[in-house]
Amino acid sequence: MSLRAVYLLRSAAPGARGRAYVGFTLDPERRLRQHNAGRRRGGARRTSGRGPWEMELYVHGFPSDVAALRFEWAWQHPAASRRLLAVSPRRRREQPIAFALRLLPRLLRTPPWSRLPLRLRWLRPPPDPGPGPAPPPHITVEVDPRGLRPRPPRRKATPPAALATPPGDCSLCGLPCEGPDSAPLRCPRPGCPAVTHALCLAPHFLRAEPRELLPLRGACPGSCQQDVLWGELIRHSHGYHDDDEEEAGLQDPELGHWTDELLLRWGAGPARGSAPSCTS
Repeated sequence: MSLRAVYLLRSAAPGARGRAYVGFTLDPERRLRQHNAGRRRGGARRTSGRGPWEMELYVHGFPSDVAALRFEWAWQHPAASRRLLAVSPRRRREQPIAFALRLLPRLLRTPPWSRLPLRLRWLRPPPDPGPGPAPPPHITVEVDPRGLRPRPPRRKATPPAALATPPGDCSLCGLPCEGPDSAPLRCPRPGCPAVTHALCLAPHFLRAEPRELLPLRGACPGSCQQDVLWGELIRHSHGYHDDDEEEAGLQDPELGHWTDELLLRWGAGPARGSAPSCTS
């Protein structure tokens, strides 16, 4: 897994008139320093000499570089994107930063990104009222008053299964949840003993959406029966319980993305109908 972030910059230069820039990075804090240092220090041509720049927000949680880069491209070129068909063009007196903020919630509600458990982190107070429809309810929205921070030292996350008792049997199929291929999914609700295979829980969550591939949320099959986000289950299965832990461990090459196992199984198994690719 990698911290793949698509970010929005705002120019703080006098007379900037809401100048904005959208980009992709694996390290938001380092990338902002490059933009403000100029093109010769790794910044982009469009931002060089037009700062200082401030990072407004970034979106992360993409399953691959391709998925993030396509999100970035659609945000940069809404008129050319085949995904954003119902978005009106930039208005006559609309500043670039306002236009970018108006596009964002519509992008987050557009397939295939609307099926991913993305996380939107504001590094400045968000506008009130917001510039359009709210993001889908499964997308986590964070407001971080601390702003950007250097990436914590790289380290491996410790999956909860390695710290607790053996997972036992799957709550859905009844077979043992131990195995070298993937960590079992445990309900994050306190006191709930539910544990499942990812390949059992995904179709359980998708019963009302049989033509989809990636689940969004569903009722826990254990005793709590509470609504659980799929992305929350996957984060917990990899041992990430807050964002600092995630950013410290996301560069671990031994940890794949949670979509990998589902894509391999459904790609090799019987057809399940058309489903949007997570990297489209």
